Amino acid sequence: MSQTSIKSFFTATPKKTECKRENSDSFNNEKATPVSNKKNRSAKTTKRERSDSSESDTHDKRSSPVSTPKKTLKRRRIVSFDADSDSNQEKKADEQVNNSEYVDIKIETSSTKSPNNNVETIKLQITPVIKKEEANPTGNKYEQSSIREGKHTPSIEKKSNNKQSNKNNVQHIEEENYNPAKIKYHPINDACWSKGQEVPYLALATTLEEIEATSARLKMIEILSNYLRSVILLTPEDLLPSIYLCLNQLAPAYHSLELGMAETYIMKAVGQCTGRTLAQMKSAAKATGDLGLVAEQARATQRTMFTPAPLTLRKVFAALKEVAQATGHASVNKKIGKIQSLYVACRHSEARYLIRSLEGKLRIGLAEQSVLQALACACAASPPAGPSAGAVDVSAEMSPEKYKARVEEFALTIKTTYCECPNYDALVPVVLQYGVERLPEHCRLSPGVPLKPMLAHPSRGVADLFARFDGENFTCEWKYDGERAQIHVPGNGAPDVGRASIFSRNQENNTSKYPDVIGRLPKLLKASVHSCVLDCEAVAYDKQSGQILPFQILSTRKRKDARESEIKVQVCVFVFDLLYLNGEPLVRRPLDARRALLRDHFNEVEGEWQFARGRDCSSTEEVELELSEALRGSCEGLMVKALEGERARYDIARRSHNWLKLKKDYLEGCGDSIDAVVIGGFHGRGKRVGLYGGFLLACYDPETDAYQSLCKIGTGFSDEDLRTLSATLQSHAIDAPRNYYRYESSLAPDVWFAAASVWEVRCADLSLSPAHHAALGLVDREKGISLRFPRFVRVRDDKTPEQATSSRQIADLYLAQDQVKNTMKRPSHADDDFY
Repeated sequence: MSQTSIKSFFTATPKKTECKRENSDSFNNEKATPVSNKKNRSAKTTKRERSDSSESDTHDKRSSPVSTPKKTLKRRRIVSFDADSDSNQEKKADEQVNNSEYVDIKIETSSTKSPNNNVETIKLQITPVIKKEEANPTGNKYEQSSIREGKHTPSIEKKSNNKQSNKNNVQHIEEENYNPAKIKYHPINDACWSKGQEVPYLALATTLEEIEATSARLKMIEILSNYLRSVILLTPEDLLPSIYLCLNQLAPAYHSLELGMAETYIMKAVGQCTGRTLAQMKSAAKATGDLGLVAEQARATQRTMFTPAPLTLRKVFAALKEVAQATGHASVNKKIGKIQSLYVACRHSEARYLIRSLEGKLRIGLAEQSVLQALACACAASPPAGPSAGAVDVSAEMSPEKYKARVEEFALTIKTTYCECPNYDALVPVVLQYGVERLPEHCRLSPGVPLKPMLAHPSRGVADLFARFDGENFTCEWKYDGERAQIHVPGNGAPDVGRASIFSRNQENNTSKYPDVIGRLPKLLKASVHSCVLDCEAVAYDKQSGQILPFQILSTRKRKDARESEIKVQVCVFVFDLLYLNGEPLVRRPLDARRALLRDHFNEVEGEWQFARGRDCSSTEEVELELSEALRGSCEGLMVKALEGERARYDIARRSHNWLKLKKDYLEGCGDSIDAVVIGGFHGRGKRVGLYGGFLLACYDPETDAYQSLCKIGTGFSDEDLRTLSATLQSHAIDAPRNYYRYESSLAPDVWFAAASVWEVRCADLSLSPAHHAALGLVDREKGISLRFPRFVRVRDDKTPEQATSSRQIADLYLAQDQVKNTMKRPSHADDDFY
């Protein structure tokens, strides 16, 4: 720009024009460095005092030689940023000034030295700031902030720019200001990243933080849905890791790829990064009850010499996978190193959720069913595929009733498909490529992918059975006391027994636990079977006497990598359902049809493979007779199932009233045993000195992701039980209760345990309790529910703490009691639903 153009510009500038010279020191210094323009403006340029803590000053001290007092006269050259001609620049400057309230002038100086010259270059950048009434017609606060800072925003684009140009240059908000809980959230304008960019990990952390801050399930779903809509529209390839990290998973459950690192290693990693000892970390974690919060607070006060690159969702997910997959002698150091590399790059709440992910629990109250519902809402509003693909909000074109029906249809499709194919690696790509509507075509039940089994509701007596199955045919099968086994045999034209798998009720791969069962498969399959999925119960069995042995004996088998030659506890597999045969899923067929196919295509082998015993009953006498025979046969009771019609289908992942379990204990009070989690222990007295003499049990509440105190228990244990349990629980002892334990201080035990062990207990009945928190608010606003006269039955190694009896099931058991059910209305959640 010429001297004339500069002169004309300043002549046209109003009085409010401000000129701020930015350098790291005064003009008297030999060297000046440009810094960014600040939001706060002053009427004149002032000299900034040197600060010893300034990073730029520190850098100058290290890199620049000591200057001499002698001053050197410099020649200054003015350079314009714009490539336009002088006349055009003059014209544009005049137009911009006339249309603006004031302008920002940014002057940057730099020195170019050589043996022959000493020239200081001044760069002049002119940024017009639009009048307030014209700057932001939409009222977007983030856009206003960008304008005040002189940033390039869509609202000050030249008029010649077309819509496509604006579309490709959408200005996203700052990551620190991202708010997925915003009312009328816009998945593009309110996102903190641009189309095609990797999703910042801070966006997910902020989403989890907002979810944690609310207890309303519908609001949680809305917040997560908003975030997922942005991911679908801007970076769909990050949808899969987003869902996995929301669920704190890295892969399908049957891949057995889990995090859950020991707290000590995590504390060590964080402590080394922040200069804290392990003792200090333990003390802080004990005080807060949340290692994630401790890590967040420590990171907030940490200063680093160099700012690491911001974390992206993809980077964090890949790193967590590396941590989970690391094995070998040096794996611990590798894991700690990987954790530290992530931790030092954390900002704001990222550290909190990173550490919780490593611990294996996010503790934000977000259940898997809520994640599936949020995915359905996101796909319904912003479809990833199909005729409306790319639409920001389809609901704007529909009536509320029609859109609500659309969301419900999408949710049912996603949940049902996930039940048949519980593999997000398969489900999410299909959603992105074909849309939710076509999910059932591409994701179906198939051998190798375990499905969540159908479960039964408890029944309190024979009369309840006939009330439920009034006028319908039903069958009574023996309820075996063993371990649920889902056997998958793949094949195309012939069964591939070498690739057969056995899965637990938790979808864990138990194939290496039962090599003897795999070896017997050829005896079971008839020539007509090419592939199949069987639902079975594996029980300990004495071949010589032909007797079923107690579950405690089965639990002594090696849990992994068993060798058939070393197996001492033999098992017999009782097959009771056929879910898939020769390429065709059978779950939608009635039980009588599935049972007929099972008996036509499979063999019985005494002591190895047997069909579940039972009979079709039509009278009270027949049911009571079959129950007596089942008890004499060392079984727990009966499984009563609908035989025909819609109610006889196999309801995947549901605890259904179409299956009822009838145990002998219905005569003794409570109609079913309860699986409770041990969270505390009381020191023993008398002959129990040196052991734990009593324990605090809890139920699990999936809505709040918390454990609620249920009862104290001290009976039903043998001396050997107490010795074994005390030794086992000692490894789970913790210094303080977790912040997700719900209990009264008067019930605090002598020692707290991490929620890890699940026990089966029985009781006389259930009662309302002001001291316990189980099912608090579900039956009574101020009281929970407790067990009367609880007694220990056995350890449930086949269940995780999250699969313990839920607070809602406790409420249902209470309301089902004779003295209660006639005086209180059952809650709406008593209907069948996904578990």
